[in-house]
Amino acid sequence: MTQQTSSLDELSINTIRLLSVDAVQKANSGHPGLPLGAAPMAYVLWSRFLRFNPQDPHWPNRDRFVLSAGHGSALLYSMLHLYGYDLSLEDLKQFRQTHSKTPGHPESNLTAGVEVTTGPLGQGFANGVGMAMAEAFLAANYNREGHTIMDHYTYSIVSDGDLMEGIASEAASLAGHLKLGKLIYLYDDNLISLDGPTNLAFTEDRMARFDAYGWHTQHVADGNDLDAIEAAIRAAQDEKERPSIIAVRTIIGYGSPLEGTSKVHGSPLGEENVRKVKEFFGFDPNQSFVVPNEVRDYLRQPGQRGADLQAVWQKRFDAYKSQFAAEAKQFELSFAGKLPDGWDADLPRFTPADKDMATRQASGKALEALKKKVPFLFGGSADLASSNEMPTKGDVSFQPGQYENSNIWFGVREHAMGAALNGMSQHGGVHPYGGTFLNFSDYMRGAIRLTALSESKATFVFTHDSIGLGEDGPTHQPVEQVVSLRTIPNIVVIRPADANETVEAWRVAMTQPKTPVVLILSRQKLPVLDQTKYGSARGVERGAYILSEAEGTPQLILIGTGSEVSLVLNAQEELKKQGIQARVVSMPSWELFEKQDQAYHHEVLPPTIRKRLAVEAGSPIGWYKYVTDEGTTVSMNRFGLSGPADEVMAYFGFTVENVVSTAKAVLEGRPEGIEKKEVLS
Repeated sequence: MTQQTSSLDELSINTIRLLSVDAVQKANSGHPGLPLGAAPMAYVLWSRFLRFNPQDPHWPNRDRFVLSAGHGSALLYSMLHLYGYDLSLEDLKQFRQTHSKTPGHPESNLTAGVEVTTGPLGQGFANGVGMAMAEAFLAANYNREGHTIMDHYTYSIVSDGDLMEGIASEAASLAGHLKLGKLIYLYDDNLISLDGPTNLAFTEDRMARFDAYGWHTQHVADGNDLDAIEAAIRAAQDEKERPSIIAVRTIIGYGSPLEGTSKVHGSPLGEENVRKVKEFFGFDPNQSFVVPNEVRDYLRQPGQRGADLQAVWQKRFDAYKSQFAAEAKQFELSFAGKLPDGWDADLPRFTPADKDMATRQASGKALEALKKKVPFLFGGSADLASSNEMPTKGDVSFQPGQYENSNIWFGVREHAMGAALNGMSQHGGVHPYGGTFLNFSDYMRGAIRLTALSESKATFVFTHDSIGLGEDGPTHQPVEQVVSLRTIPNIVVIRPADANETVEAWRVAMTQPKTPVVLILSRQKLPVLDQTKYGSARGVERGAYILSEAEGTPQLILIGTGSEVSLVLNAQEELKKQGIQARVVSMPSWELFEKQDQAYHHEVLPPTIRKRLAVEAGSPIGWYKYVTDEGTTVSMNRFGLSGPADEVMAYFGFTVENVVSTAKAVLEGRPEGIEKKEVLS
């Protein structure tokens, strides 16, 4: 049964609208159109449905709300303030100002109550799918008869722009297949995008499209009809086996002289128009940031109800804990971002007797060992599980009616996979991972970037890492991708040299706080380096380490990553035969190396030894920081070539002979084509 709309409802909605307008106007920057049009649906959701406790924004069983249309952040901040979160009126007045808690687009690590970082359109849509997947997985694994500890909805407000982005189509298709019945989206169907009316580019039947995806679809004809919005949300909750989307017809910039036009999408209204919109809603045009006392009191009630719900949940969890102690401990560990005791006890160790092994194979063995010890490792591949060496059994995958299984079939949906991992991580309770070919990391770069910005703990597994994959040719052979990923802040990229370094890379991935980790793995088999002869693979955790020392003072430092490390070791042996002493450094991760102190930097790469050669089957960009102006690289400056891997590697100079001749040229100060570049510190 729907509630009757009251004058206090209207006053509350208009307060939300005008706080948002004032914040945008004071900043002289922002998007007032969405808050003016979408405030009623947000109000109905937060006041009548959303289960949350502003005093504990991380309550595990809270409902999740995602503002996928993150440009409407002023709406979210007004809601958070009014509903009792730690966001003051002064914070609203600092909207879009430096170091404020109210940045231009929502950032989950800055503002309590913001579940995910949104703004790039479509990302929040896919984040919500990941959250709903996490909820389904956790509910299936922890709930017991009479003991329900995970049972919440994931809601989102999405826009025309979200629905236009391809990532939303990927994510919607996946959500429909998975029958995520606790996923409910409100579509702000206002017929306007930034440049003009949507009929210039977006005329499909949107709800028919979602019907085809397997979603439950509804229309609300008037975005100011609170009772109709409430009824639609209740109908969505009653639908248990389909995600739901409700198209709510709104008027962008409602109540302002610019309503219904693109002019109100992304620019302040202007002082005169602000006065007029306040008059339209019955507010004093001479006052700003006004919150009537009755509104403040009224809008604190849902949060108080949420606190009561959490108290009931806590009693339920305590009873669960007394009966299912092991499960409860695991639940608490997972939401705390911790790992079970002995989580790494069964990680494999390899010797040369194990014979040559692709690092993707070693990764698969490490992952299988980890999943037996860490049941909340949750992930899969974008239809490449057999190539990425991930668990592949379809009958034990995460599917409708089988949500307890931890292996996900994402399908050929790289971008949605990346954003879903971010959503899973922000949901909590799981450690998500996802795999594809390195070359296709380009398809998901936007999601990877936001995962890093959000400080989400996720692992991206990218195999087929170089021209060494061979016959598939340059369309599939990565050249620029590794350095491109290294440029993203707050990310750890690891390109391990062999099976043992790969195991250590997974150890890093499991233990890095608030940082996504990218594993770059080979298709081709590589020698397993002898741990009794060379430096320990545990050096991976420091980013770079001395793998093989010269006999006496090194004349030269050879630096390698991934599949090229064994090549560099062979070159070291050949140089030694010619009377040249070289140190070999394995450098799987620039980011981890940069975290070490200067003393360690100088231990591995002494400033007195400036003759250096880096060997990596990828772009040379960035390497001159490490090889100095007296060194160079053996690397790739063009696209690859289709052919057998050994022949392709040889064609591009990844041979002992070429590495040796280039090393000698470096020592003689005349490497052919060496570029004298500015050295970064």
